[in-house]
Amino acid sequence: GGRIAFAGQVANHVNTVSQVVNILGDQNQASSYLSKCIYSIGLGSNDYLNNYFMPTFYSTGNQFTPDSFGDDLIARYTEQLRILYNNGGRKFALIGVGAIGCSPNELAQNSRDGTTCDERINSANRLFNSKLITIVDHFNQNTPDAKFTYINAYGIFQDIVTNPARYGFRVTNAGCCGVGRNNGQITCLPGQAPCLNRNEYVFWDAFHPGEAANNIIGRRSFRREAASDAHPYDIQQLATL
Repeated sequence: GGRIAFAGQVANHVNTVSQVVNILGDQNQASSYLSKCIYSIGLGSNDYLNNYFMPTFYSTGNQFTPDSFGDDLIARYTEQLRILYNNGGRKFALIGVGAIGCSPNELAQNSRDGTTCDERINSANRLFNSKLITIVDHFNQNTPDAKFTYINAYGIFQDIVTNPARYGFRVTNAGCCGVGRNNGQITCLPGQAPCLNRNEYVFWDAFHPGEAANNIIGRRSFRREAASDAHPYDIQQLATL
């Protein structure tokens, strides 16, 4: 199916909010209802994976430094968050970008040993995440009737790949389903047989963590197991505010 940009998704939500107002009867009831919802937003990965670090197809890598590209993404992100806030959103969980340089696709292309992550990409991801934390702090300071939190998917993922045995993983650098080096040069194809022990693989395919890894990330997002998992609240805390 087609992809809908974040701005398009937000526009669709604004339209939905108008329908909620009509269903509930007035703006006050709609605002009260929406204030209880948690807006979980995770974006940025494709901007790096399928744009900034694809110089053959896109010029952004030459037009922007990693810092200025991150600033541009954050400015666009902030604009859409303000629209969501102005249309009733009051609880936001912003999920950071993961370590894209450790994905099987990037390892297949850029890692000499097939194991060492691409620090050039990961450093850009960390830079974006640091800017996202700043935005969380900004909104919390300037919109006192709303609560924003940052989910440190990057840090949780790094803990998984650094200590795989602790979480029951055996393979951290290859997809359970894929083609070529690291099962990452071509992602899982229709009809292709996946590995038989998918819970031992951090990655499902060339790009995406599998269910077992996502369960860990989800669990630690909901109730943090390390102080760095979320800032300033985990999702369980956010729900009670």
